[in-house]
Amino acid sequence: MTMATGQLFIVSAPSGAGKSSLVKALLERDGAIRLSVSHTTRAPRPGEIDGVHYHFVDMPTFQDKLGRGEFLESAEVYGNYYGTSQPWIEAQMAAGYDILLEIDWQGAAQVRRLLPAAITIFILPPSLDELRRRLHGRGTDSEETIARRLAAARDDMSHALEFDYIVVNDDFQHAVDDLLAITRARRLTVDAQMRRQAERLRALLDASAHPLG
Repeated sequence: MTMATGQLFIVSAPSGAGKSSLVKALLERDGAIRLSVSHTTRAPRPGEIDGVHYHFVDMPTFQDKLGRGEFLESAEVYGNYYGTSQPWIEAQMAAGYDILLEIDWQGAAQVRRLLPAAITIFILPPSLDELRRRLHGRGTDSEETIARRLAAARDDMSHALEFDYIVVNDDFQHAVDDLLAITRARRLTVDAQMRRQAERLRALLDASAHPLG
């Protein structure tokens, strides 16, 4: 991946923090980012499309890819397996595209060990009370499930300081603006600009070092 000109953004959050909605809004506003589509062994939910929401595969196929080292990170969640395709990400970044991963803090740590330059963002709810209200508002989970999700959320949030950025989803539009600010600013660092516009920058710097006169 030494020739990659794209950047890798990782977004993590506890359940109920609004990550999926924020990521969707970010992708609508920032056309330079492509969303990584994970592989999973779980069955599609109503309305989910293979290759759009996930790559739905059976367990032998997943294990074969895992054994061949094709996953940048992988995890088991409630008996289902998820994995991020390393060949796809490498190809997209080499072509100059920025990639966004929606994964949990454990997956983020796995990726960060392999790709230290990855930019990590953690989304927090404004409070535990608000998080509880949002989980109840879904109307799809039992009290037992909500209690389990809240316990998992507390554990997830204890890792927020391991990330590069924290975005608090109190006001939705403000949170989207914060995400957009991060992606735009990271493209303007010297390292990023040298990867994307090396020839132009070198020409300008050479010209400034040898002014006409």
